[in-house]
Amino acid sequence: MTLIDAHQHYWQVSRGDYGWLADAPASLQRDFLPHELAPLCAAAQVQHTVLVQAAPTEAETRFLFELARSNRNIAGVVGWVDFEANDVDARIDRLVRDGRGLLLGLRPMAQDIADPDWLARPALDKAFASLQQHDLAFDALVRPDQLPSLLKLLTREPGLRAVLDHAGKPAIDGSDSHDWAAHITSLAERTALYCKFSGLLTQLAPGLPDDAIAPYVEHVFDCFGAERLLWGSDWPVLTLRGDYAHWLALARALTHRFAPGREADIFGGNAAAFYGIDLAAPSSSDKESQP
Repeated sequence: MTLIDAHQHYWQVSRGDYGWLADAPASLQRDFLPHELAPLCAAAQVQHTVLVQAAPTEAETRFLFELARSNRNIAGVVGWVDFEANDVDARIDRLVRDGRGLLLGLRPMAQDIADPDWLARPALDKAFASLQQHDLAFDALVRPDQLPSLLKLLTREPGLRAVLDHAGKPAIDGSDSHDWAAHITSLAERTALYCKFSGLLTQLAPGLPDDAIAPYVEHVFDCFGAERLLWGSDWPVLTLRGDYAHWLALARALTHRFAPGREADIFGGNAAAFYGIDLAAPSSSDKESQP
């Protein structure tokens, strides 16, 4: 079985464009780079990762391209572009060109935008049209109150290849999750949206045991089915709650519980199909060396 981590990050604080880090826990306010994750992936037998943006700049996306070219296990990059820019199509064109096959998709940091209906703004239509023209995926990083706008967007753009990051980031604190659950049901039933089986441990309220995520995991398994779920670590944000091996083992146990026999899909096959990762192709560093 080929294991793919469909969601991980790197950042280098001195680059200066990670504004959100100022309010992040102190343990995240340092560099996280490939030399630290590589041995964890090797120990877990994770062969490939999808590297996802962590700063709202095109410069950071190009920095991630550089990391991917020098690290064999990075299958590709989900980058960032200003979705509201008048020249967004030209910007995406340049990123595709500069990525030289490494750009898999784009992700606006919608969760940091106050307007819960931002994703449904017509001003973004040009950006979503460009994603489809370039056959790029859309990673939806949203809060639960933004899920209705995601449904509006995907209803209007049924051809958009989209994945929901971290199951829509439910607050796992013992409070009523009915609204989140209802929105997830609607999205799964009415659109072709995929969902990342990631980021749930760090949604746990302090003091709650890991197994408190189980009802939320069961709901996304029931709604999306094993064919539309992608496992991801969300490393290094994951380190706020656990380590890489622990989350992988827990995710495997939950998959065995809710979708026995489908581990190969959730932990690799679905990510390869969704992002268009050719597992037989040369690695990132090999691609760079070819004429």
